[in-house]
Amino acid sequence: MTPEAALAHLEGLGDPAKAADMAAYHKVERRYLGIANPVLDALAKAWRGDDLAARVALADGLWRSDTHEARVCAAKLLTQARLRPDDGPAWELIKTWVPEFDAWAIADHACMAGQKRLVWVPDRVDEVEAWTQSDHMWTRRAALVITLPWTKQNNPKPADEAIRDRVLGWAAGYVNDHEWFIQKAIAWWLRELSKHDAPRVVAFLDAHGARMKPFARREAARKL
Repeated sequence: MTPEAALAHLEGLGDPAKAADMAAYHKVERRYLGIANPVLDALAKAWRGDDLAARVALADGLWRSDTHEARVCAAKLLTQARLRPDDGPAWELIKTWVPEFDAWAIADHACMAGQKRLVWVPDRVDEVEAWTQSDHMWTRRAALVITLPWTKQNNPKPADEAIRDRVLGWAAGYVNDHEWFIQKAIAWWLRELSKHDAPRVVAFLDAHGARMKPFARREAARKL
């Protein structure tokens, strides 16, 4: 499947009325086709194939189209725990997408693909740490969203606990940033962590909660 053929297939499934609704909802200037997420899921699975290099090339081409559904499909193509024989090209491609994030839905789908690559090679968190200093809000936010797998272990290994504490340090550095999406990301990370490691969340909120936006503080504590 070439990017051109994949995009033409997506265009054939479009619904102009739904596309207009999606454009109004996402409020970001780009092309929308009006295709439901389950359809994109099925297409991405069908297009994966056995050739990883071809899959990465397809994801790259779809992303470059700057069409909402094509970018979501690009991310879904790479959202897989194991990519054989070498997931390096997939990770490198995902990193090139991050500076182009401008909307939560596409950013979150791309970060879900990135989460798989980080879990596969946790040392890549070193690269993500640089994102926390970016001038680009969506890049700073991505550092928290892409590391969400480290909120989910009940019995983390010492190396995973170290990453957990490291990301909490990033979040602590974000609390004075009152951008809504940053505050929401802090709350998201803490809320998910509270299901598995409530004491760390309580300690974080005791130390930093007063500087968070009230809505974020409430959301962070919602599962405690």
